[in-house]
Amino acid sequence: MTFQSLGLCAPILAALKEQGYEAPSPIQEQAIPPALAGRDVLGCAQTGTGKTCAFASPILQRLSEARTPDHRLRALILTPTRELAIQIGESFAAYGAHLSLRHTVIFGGVGQNPQVEALGRGVDILVATPGRLMDLYQQGFVRLEDLEIFVLDEADRMLDMGFIHDVKKILKWLPAKKQTMLFSATMPPEIAALVNSLLHDPARVAVDPVSSPVEAIQQSVYFVDKGNKTKLLALLIGQLDVKNALVFTRTKHGANKVARDLSKEGITAAAIHGNKSQTARQQALSDFKAGRIRCLVATDIAARGLDIEELSHVFNYNLPEVPETYVHRIGRTGRAGREGVAVSFCDFGEKPLLKDIEKLIGRTVLVVEDHPFPMVVLEAPKRDSRGRIVNEEDAEARAAAKEQRRQRDEANKAAAEERKRQAAQALLEAQAAPDSAGEKPARKRRRRRGKSASQEVQAVQPPQVPTQEPGHRGKLTRPGARMETGSAMPRTEFDRPDPLSGDHIMDATARLLAPRKPVSAQESHREGSRRSAPRSRKHSSRDAGSRQTPVKAEDPRKTRSGHSAHPDRKAAPAPGGSHRPDRRRSRGGPRGPIEPMKSSRTKDSTEQHSLMKPYYLDS
Repeated sequence: MTFQSLGLCAPILAALKEQGYEAPSPIQEQAIPPALAGRDVLGCAQTGTGKTCAFASPILQRLSEARTPDHRLRALILTPTRELAIQIGESFAAYGAHLSLRHTVIFGGVGQNPQVEALGRGVDILVATPGRLMDLYQQGFVRLEDLEIFVLDEADRMLDMGFIHDVKKILKWLPAKKQTMLFSATMPPEIAALVNSLLHDPARVAVDPVSSPVEAIQQSVYFVDKGNKTKLLALLIGQLDVKNALVFTRTKHGANKVARDLSKEGITAAAIHGNKSQTARQQALSDFKAGRIRCLVATDIAARGLDIEELSHVFNYNLPEVPETYVHRIGRTGRAGREGVAVSFCDFGEKPLLKDIEKLIGRTVLVVEDHPFPMVVLEAPKRDSRGRIVNEEDAEARAAAKEQRRQRDEANKAAAEERKRQAAQALLEAQAAPDSAGEKPARKRRRRRGKSASQEVQAVQPPQVPTQEPGHRGKLTRPGARMETGSAMPRTEFDRPDPLSGDHIMDATARLLAPRKPVSAQESHREGSRRSAPRSRKHSSRDAGSRQTPVKAEDPRKTRSGHSAHPDRKAAPAPGGSHRPDRRRSRGGPRGPIEPMKSSRTKDSTEQHSLMKPYYLDS
């Protein structure tokens, strides 16, 4: 039989050919046709038999036949572990390489922002672990109302890892009308009950007896004491010409210890388990697949779903307490019809576990007796108060991990104290240093203030009238002049002279205290209109020399603008017949300095730009 005879479309067939698929496996032959027809599927098959392709290719074909432009979420695959989720995502990318469907993978242990961004761009297929899916759904980033296909992979593993309650909660969020596919290596009563409530008239697919090992795997067991397992493992890796090996331990601390011991023997190794961050786990797995490390030491969290091409050996450093787990462990090798080798170590306390495994698989595992570390300790294992077997090796590993944490904490504490000491020393040195550096800016500021005051007092230079350039209103051109800010920023503090410096305050006080002469109503009206009009910059010049001119009585015939009020001295009317003053000279004037207009009075200092309101008093 060929994949083409199963009814798959040309783009998927081309992708399978590129991946080296020649003929479908038994699980693919039985599961793909009903899945393409839209029926529910119950698949019971051991790991490594091609289950991912059995449900991925029908999903891709069904969704490609009815594409949506907005890429709504229409297929959800739920997996127990992060590694399996990543691997399923890679399979969808490979099988759908020639299709325009989008997929993404979400799992915990990493930041959710990149996953949220991928969901926001739109995805057709989502591969997820239960915890992260629940988090993003409750935050509103995952919408499941348009779901058409749901796949629950490794259902029995979900039960073992305690995710079954989360799965039941997620099932309540899914639409009632959908296609469901469930795959499991074993069928415990809890999974059977879930199947009856979830699937409707499913197509049942069973390949080989449940939990039976692949016949192509060569299985053997070595009876060895606990203390010699690492030595025997290092010896066999060299003798058996191990290309790459996956080593399984019972506990996380045990995995760390074995990885450290192998590294001491010159064998590159790394550990992955639940206490490792997702980044560290992915890095270790990537290095293992790339051949940068020779041994990957893992707990049962990596027992399922890992698809490592041409994995030559699997070592059971500790026999599992659940017989079915043994099948999943050794199933990491011998995949896709290849040969594989599975080696197990068994101490005296683990012999009952070996019997349970042999009972499950229905055969006796070959015992290898010719090795340099035979079992010599024939003592019954110690048990705790509850009757459970006490694993002394795990206790040693936990003690070693505790000692490492203590040393690390002491090193961190010492480093923190050293940083505090250095900071305190630097503070003392700064306080003991001469304070000249701190006083210098203050002296500079004082000198600067004194200089500005002296410049105001020494305003005895020849008269300098500010001039303006045409088209640049408000821009002073005389040397040393301050720039006007214009109406957008009127006369801010930096623009005004200090009214308390020089003789400004003296002149202003004298003028304010001087007696005022009564002003006629006509002059008062003329004065008010003149003050309301904008004053010319030329007539409000800071003429310091004018203060040296003796004060003379103001000619009443003169206006304060310097023009005569006599009828015979009226200015020539402007063209057009209307009398308009020459505003050109007051606004800009000719280029270059001009002579100040003669006036019969001396302009007081309050006509300077200052904080004080100017008063014009008749003497």
